[in-house]
Amino acid sequence: MGPSQRVVIGMDPHERSATIEVMAGDETILGTGRFGTDRDGYRAMVKYAQQWTDRIWAVEGCHGIGRHIATRLLADGEQVVDVPPKLSARARVFATGQGRKTDATDAHSIALVGTRMAGLRPLVNDEQLAVLRILADRRRSLGDDHTRMVSQLHQLLLELVPGGAKKSLSAAQAKVLLATVRPRTLRGRPAAGWLRS
Repeated sequence: MGPSQRVVIGMDPHERSATIEVMAGDETILGTGRFGTDRDGYRAMVKYAQQWTDRIWAVEGCHGIGRHIATRLLADGEQVVDVPPKLSARARVFATGQGRKTDATDAHSIALVGTRMAGLRPLVNDEQLAVLRILADRRRSLGDDHTRMVSQLHQLLLELVPGGAKKSLSAAQAKVLLATVRPRTLRGRPAAGWLRS
């Protein structure tokens, strides 16, 4: 097998490491490795893969745990396809006869899926989509924080004000209501102080 023939590099990604297996079209294993995902480990992995000029990376979970490394590969001009975890799990069971997981068996099953399956979704380097995803995540996070704070506020007001406060309490209304509160218990004093801050 020459270095010019197409290979699939199956990757089992984690936060701090990535295990790869390089597979030819006839499912011959040409290479394996485990690399760190820090700058040096990533460079070593890409350098190792450059011995195969016609390569495509099959990365499990490109929209989840594999996103961080798939994005770096795309930015470096590499071709990347997303391997859904369900497909690689099925391939692992069929290839090994059992479902036991190791990083090496996961990388092998991901490479098998990348080699055998046509129609895996290729990733594209879409900066605008990435920015929108970050903004949407931030908006959702702010909404979650707001909901949590309002729930805490209502729980504390229930302890400080007989009957609590109405559901649609604005910040200005909460401030007016808190000005009338005179805590009678030891627990109520720090609660009122926290709410006023």
